[in-house]
Amino acid sequence: MKKILSFILLGTFAMASYAQRILTLDSCRNLALSNNKELRMAQEKIKAARYQQKAAFTNFLPKIDVTGTYMRTQKEISLLSDDQKNAIGNMGTAVGAELQQFSQQIAASHPELLPLLTPLSGIMEQIPGALNGVGQSLVDAFRTDTRNLYAGAATLTQPLFMGGKIIAYNKITRYAEQLAASQHATGMQDVILSTDQAYWQVISLANKKRLAESFLKLVQKLDSDVNKMVEEGVATTADALSVRVKVNEAEMTLTQVEDGLDLSKMVLCQLCGIPLNTEIRLADEDMKDLTLPSTYTESNVSTALANREELKSLELASKIYQQKVNVARAEYLPSIGLTANYLFTNPSLVNGFENRFRGMWGVGVVVSIPIFHWGEGIYKVRAAKAEANIARYRLDDAREKIELQVTQSSYKVNEATKKLAMAEKNMDKAEENLRYANLGFKEGVIPTSNVLEAQTAWLSAQSGKIDAQIDLKMSEIYLNKSMGTLK
Repeated sequence: MKKILSFILLGTFAMASYAQRILTLDSCRNLALSNNKELRMAQEKIKAARYQQKAAFTNFLPKIDVTGTYMRTQKEISLLSDDQKNAIGNMGTAVGAELQQFSQQIAASHPELLPLLTPLSGIMEQIPGALNGVGQSLVDAFRTDTRNLYAGAATLTQPLFMGGKIIAYNKITRYAEQLAASQHATGMQDVILSTDQAYWQVISLANKKRLAESFLKLVQKLDSDVNKMVEEGVATTADALSVRVKVNEAEMTLTQVEDGLDLSKMVLCQLCGIPLNTEIRLADEDMKDLTLPSTYTESNVSTALANREELKSLELASKIYQQKVNVARAEYLPSIGLTANYLFTNPSLVNGFENRFRGMWGVGVVVSIPIFHWGEGIYKVRAAKAEANIARYRLDDAREKIELQVTQSSYKVNEATKKLAMAEKNMDKAEENLRYANLGFKEGVIPTSNVLEAQTAWLSAQSGKIDAQIDLKMSEIYLNKSMGTLK
């Protein structure tokens, strides 16, 4: 029976541990980085920029295209006119008439030759028909039969000089890929910062919850002591009521802290990409005194200028706009390209329109020189230069703001350090004051109001100490963020 009970208890403990997920700061960061939708989109932008860079590089290489077409026409292409067809097709009839007329003239002018012409008359009668057949065969031979037309071409194009446009596009796409990677790194730092803020907010509220519970126990004990004193006649009802009000305030404060803690955990769950209703517990929740760094990051503007991804992004953007100036300038520079093609048709164009595929190849150079476009190219170059100047001014402005941000973050670290030292001193004094107030109350030499004031001061000092510890941690994080070293 004992073994079964032990097994049930172990199983219950294991199920409770499984249901409540324990998270460390590193695990929260990893979950947030892996589940953040903005970072996933930034990663896809890197892929898109990489493919665009590869596509831009192909402009250096020759391109081969193949095209084909079929066309059915109502009429065929004719090399002879209708009059020419009629004349050639009936040339035998025309020749026969000429011979008949010639023989009649001979017979009239030279009757003595008539006996010689009589045997030739039969031959002359056959000549028109034979010649008509020859003429019609010639007409048929000139038919093209192009009502069904097939054509195709294979073309090779190799750019030789494009005014520097291809080189500029390749640089732009290469910078764009680096820009996408820089923006992804900036997004990662933003996610880490948001996660750290949510994590330490939960730790702060968890400590304040313990503080609120401790304060509630203090005022509840005081309430019990005062009620006993009222019964003994050494305290008034007014003292009991004032303590009771304090108990109600402590209960309300505890409720507010618990609600804030639950909401803060939901925010952290949302950042980590886990369901909002997941029961989580942070590894640092039970720490009474937060572990603070013994040495703080030294502010260094040069480090920030070298590490800030925002500056890298702006520098890349400035380079991109400078290359856009080269692209605009290339619009009014000459362009030269080599072209080679192979053209084939059916009916053939190279062998009397015969119905079979035949082709021919050709090689040439294409040169395009802009002559006069009303100054369009100059205006485009000037506009691109203006945009490049804007990008450069934006970069200079960002450098100045980052220098100011680093200085401010450094001051906040120093301020938070002093604030924590003062909060610890106030905490020591508040604890000592509360101890004397409790002793005096037990001895009957200190009124209830003084004890309540001592307890309130103790609560304020404890809360101030927690806030000072969290502020110091967050100011250190903000300084690292401003220097670009938050990882």
